[in-house]
Amino acid sequence: MMRVEVLNGKLLEVPADGLIVAVSEAGLDEGGLLPELDELLAGAVEAEWRAERITCKRGHAFALHTMGRIPSRYVIFVGIGERAKYDAQGVREAVAEGLAVARQYRLSDVLLCYDALKAPEVTPETMGQAIAEGAILGQYRFDGYRSKREADEAFRVSRLSVAMPPEVRQAVETGFTIGTATAEGVNLARTLTNTPANKLTPEVLAQEAVGVARRHRFEVEVLERADMERLGMGALLAVAQGSANAPRLVVMKYQGRETWDDVIAFVGKGITFDTGGISLKPAQNMESMIMDMGGAAAVIGAMEAIGRLRPKANILAVTPLVENMPDGRAYRPGDVLHSMSGKTIEVISTDAEGRLILADAITYAKRLGASFIVDLATLTGAVLVALGTQTTGAMTNDAAWWAKLERAAARAGERVWLLPSFDVYLEQIKSPVADLKNSGGRNAGTITAGMFLKAFVEETPWVHLDIAGTAWEEKGTALTPKGASGVMVRTLVELARLVAEEGAAS
Repeated sequence: MMRVEVLNGKLLEVPADGLIVAVSEAGLDEGGLLPELDELLAGAVEAEWRAERITCKRGHAFALHTMGRIPSRYVIFVGIGERAKYDAQGVREAVAEGLAVARQYRLSDVLLCYDALKAPEVTPETMGQAIAEGAILGQYRFDGYRSKREADEAFRVSRLSVAMPPEVRQAVETGFTIGTATAEGVNLARTLTNTPANKLTPEVLAQEAVGVARRHRFEVEVLERADMERLGMGALLAVAQGSANAPRLVVMKYQGRETWDDVIAFVGKGITFDTGGISLKPAQNMESMIMDMGGAAAVIGAMEAIGRLRPKANILAVTPLVENMPDGRAYRPGDVLHSMSGKTIEVISTDAEGRLILADAITYAKRLGASFIVDLATLTGAVLVALGTQTTGAMTNDAAWWAKLERAAARAGERVWLLPSFDVYLEQIKSPVADLKNSGGRNAGTITAGMFLKAFVEETPWVHLDIAGTAWEEKGTALTPKGASGVMVRTLVELARLVAEEGAAS
């Protein structure tokens, strides 16, 4: 793991492989470190600025060899745009961009100038958190299963030392602790989601969740098929019955308050592989369905961070873990299922399976005392059509609970957008033979899937997050390498911290 720490010593006197300096639209005119560097480097900084190799453009970074004029071998200039519009997410991205260049140049020990990087409306603690998150998230790579790796792929920056004024040091170090815990939770979720389905069956994923629980001394419960049969989880069991890999449902309880009240339930969809079942998916791109457990991975990753941070909040994590396969025992379109809640469900498509396992998981969370619910699921392809790959779709039945989650997402730097949940959409999922049907057709597909879940949530304050568009990064960025993004882990952690600060209902 990369170390993020306070620099002991003067920035321009400490030997290092590289030094990261942020550049705003003012360039050298902003003062601070840039004019001093320009003088020490014999006018090279101004020359490169005039040549537009050093720029303020966000996402742009340029490495300049110091030719031994200062103890750092390279200075990496990272654009941050207009200082007035620069925020904590910009800090994360700038640190990740700078370290991406450091990695490219194989610079192991890197310095960072806090004063040049700081955003005007961001507190020192949040700055420290953003620096640590940008550093650790940007350095993540999934090692995979190749027998040999190129040396450049294996290289990581090992240490980032931040020079800062003494008056902010304590707050920034607190931020480092928060950011490190959160980023490691995100990276755990990324690794789980990137892992192939033959390596990550429901049983193995349950073991990973139990490992998190035991590491942080959470109460943990693992339901197996017989337990689910006894509880009447007919919707979840129907999805599981076509697979040779048995289902699991894992519950983790973190009690951060003296009494078990105001319980926040995180419920994550965990389809470890989704063929679509009898309603078989097209072969093209089916391999990407290893990521259909991204909701469960996000919950497990969030619990890893919460276990490290120990906020004063009560968190219940529920992850139903199932493989959706077609065989002679598989459930069929036209079947009627009996859910744990007592509601019956007509199956229209066996590829609308995520909402079925979540229905029983939500009911179980309520039975265990959930006062507020957030569910996360790679639920619908329709959310990609609506919002693309940069924004997570959301639905709610409670404006105040949504407002709190929206604030948490803003603090985390993750985009969410609320979709309507008017009762008229329930008409699309009415069934002539059961209480509900599990698909309302193509129109408003993301909304009708959410409305299906809303029927099981009933009056409990709830937010649904459809991460089907945001759980996977196709191209890769400095902050989010190609593959699983670990989206919404940071939002869940910030939500737990907000609840600890303010209470759930305020």
